Amino acid sequence: MYTLYNGRPEDCSNRLEKEIRTYDLLDSLGIEYQRIDHGEMPTIESCREVDEALGIHICKNLLLCNRQKTDFYLVLMPGDKKFRTKELSAQLGTARLSFADGEFMEQFLDITPGSLSVFGLMNDKENNVKLIIDRDIINEPMFAAHPCINTSSLKIKLSDLTDKFLPTVNHDYTIVEL
Repeated sequence: MYTLYNGRPEDCSNRLEKEIRTYDLLDSLGIEYQRIDHGEMPTIESCREVDEALGIHICKNLLLCNRQKTDFYLVLMPGDKKFRTKELSAQLGTARLSFADGEFMEQFLDITPGSLSVFGLMNDKENNVKLIIDRDIINEPMFAAHPCINTSSLKIKLSDLTDKFLPTVNHDYTIVEL
């Protein structure tokens, strides 16, 4: 049902600038990726067919903040894993966390709700968002995420994410067990 492409679309005229910036950065870093174009996939449940076509599970992406809305965290975890704020708060040594408002996604990552992705960190020049990765994600050889818009999905090597992409966008990560 879905076609798996290698690299960026041949015609980017109908693509948003933030999606094109994602491809530009990945290409400039020599990161190979496979892409599937699909309709809007607003929930992790709606991603199951795309997961099957990519041969990998797209992870759950959560933007969290502390009560004062001064510390922000992008959490990457398996889509089928239940999230418990208390567990994460304890591991990070921070007060109880809650979901951040969509306005912070747009302000810090240039991403709208439903399109949250680690690739948005390229837009976080002030390092407002800390990246948190669940151990189950970090132990996999491949990784899948949206290119800052939820109408396409990309599959890359996890080592390209951690060794090339994150250093280039000046972000580190913390591994947790959720």
